[in-house]
Amino acid sequence: MPLFRSAKRALLREIESGQLPPGEALPSEAVLASALGISVGTLRHAVDELVAEHILVRRQGRGTFVATHNVDRFLFQFFHVERSDGLSEVPQVELLGFAQARLDDEAAAEALGLKPGEPVLRFDNRLQLQGRPVVHDQITLPLGLFKGLTEQRLRGRSGTIYQLYQSEFAITVVRAQERARAVAADPAVARVLGLPPGTPVMQVRRTALSFGDKPVEYRVSTVHTALHEYVHTLSRRA
Repeated sequence: MPLFRSAKRALLREIESGQLPPGEALPSEAVLASALGISVGTLRHAVDELVAEHILVRRQGRGTFVATHNVDRFLFQFFHVERSDGLSEVPQVELLGFAQARLDDEAAAEALGLKPGEPVLRFDNRLQLQGRPVVHDQITLPLGLFKGLTEQRLRGRSGTIYQLYQSEFAITVVRAQERARAVAADPAVARVLGLPPGTPVMQVRRTALSFGDKPVEYRVSTVHTALHEYVHTLSRRA
């Protein structure tokens, strides 16, 4: 294994274990390279990859920090719906329902690596943009990872959902796998979005992944695309 890959894995282990918690500054390059037994150049290569993956963030004049979930990261990495003219904004989120249940969705079970019948948390959100309902989210979480999450805690959060996962449950979403397709709005979703049943909409199924590609959330988003688009900027690492 190339040395920078080994260094990258070592840094990931420290971040995942909590030795380098979210918001923590990394030691100086010289100290960190010495501790890992590598050159500063090799260390920078490893850090560059972690920055590209949004696990670390560089702050000019201050150093390199373990990334935290905030609104800017949410808009850049995890929320891809914007108005057709390019306007992007933080949605207004309305919690419609919250319950503990037994898993009965095969797609969710497969995505989360769970068996049918295992306990999960389910909640629905309606997202508004420019005062219009645009997105309906159905979210499923493994109960074992989110013990203590209640409707009150969900409603009372001060930041994004992923920020709540990170700050209160030590679960950091580092990336997500998504599949999108066109569907006709079923009556329940149509009612939430204020549409006639059968209206063409986009359905996006997302599996949110933590370190080691561990699945932590399954989400089905229905997007009304009459005035909005799903925009995802692709990048290629060197």
